[in-house]
Amino acid sequence: MVHVVRDTGNQSSVFTFILVGFSEFPHLQAPLFLLFLTIYTVTLVGNLGIIVIIRINPKIQTPMYFFLSHLSFLDICYSSVFTPKLLEILVVEDRTVSFNGCMTQFFFICMFVITEMFMLAVMAYDRFVALLYTVVMSHKLCAFLVAGTYTWGGLCFLIITHSLVQLSYCGSGLMNHFGCEYSAIISISCSDSSFSQMAYLAISIFSEACSLLITLASYIFIVVIVIRMPSKGGLRKAFSTCTSHLTAINIFHGIILLLYCVPHSRNSWILVKVMIALYTVMIPVLNPLNYSLRNKDVKETLRRLINSKLHSHSV
Repeated sequence: MVHVVRDTGNQSSVFTFILVGFSEFPHLQAPLFLLFLTIYTVTLVGNLGIIVIIRINPKIQTPMYFFLSHLSFLDICYSSVFTPKLLEILVVEDRTVSFNGCMTQFFFICMFVITEMFMLAVMAYDRFVALLYTVVMSHKLCAFLVAGTYTWGGLCFLIITHSLVQLSYCGSGLMNHFGCEYSAIISISCSDSSFSQMAYLAISIFSEACSLLITLASYIFIVVIVIRMPSKGGLRKAFSTCTSHLTAINIFHGIILLLYCVPHSRNSWILVKVMIALYTVMIPVLNPLNYSLRNKDVKETLRRLINSKLHSHSV
């Protein structure tokens, strides 16, 4: 059932984990499969739709939409890392995942999450810059900020993934989760994981604190600028451009902070799994709905696209 081969360095070179998933609720397997499949389909269609809309409309080739297209790309990526495996273990009896596959999944999900964390912070900074009117972000600066978020996300979790690979894993290899999440992996390690846990905690706290500080500082300046605006029209416009972004930030960081507060005991594992499901499945589908429903430019471009397609078919 579980295969372990250790080399002289006391590392697991071959290992198969078994994902429990939501198997403790067999009557919910089919409904959960249909629910997650629907959400995942909407996630792909919604985020790809936003990327296409931004590409085809020359009027919205601005830094805000440049960052939004990357946010949609990240939503597609980190949803696609977890959800297909979750859908698989809901319908098949074989719930195994290889050691290499598990570490790869962990690396990418964490990289995309921490990258999105800083992408939201960059978007907050962009909203602040946009209100200054006299300052415009150059394409080079936008590209530099985006490249920085991807680099930092990859570097952080390359370190953590490397620390997990160095550990030994023994016992049944039964992982009480539907994916390779950090707390689930570390719970089945039989070697000293203090360095890995310290590195994970330090990187998580530092990244969360930095992204929140950048966001908070940007919005403090935004509030100061908005208060000094003489016209109510400018005030309304400023708040309308920030509402969608604030909603995304509240949902994203709210679930992260709640997850940190949940003790990883046996009784709380079901809560952890539900919150991780919300984090990896629900957030990617909420962002396109949030930005498309509240964004006048996106709705107008979508309306024109649909009308042009209907007109071409009628002709």
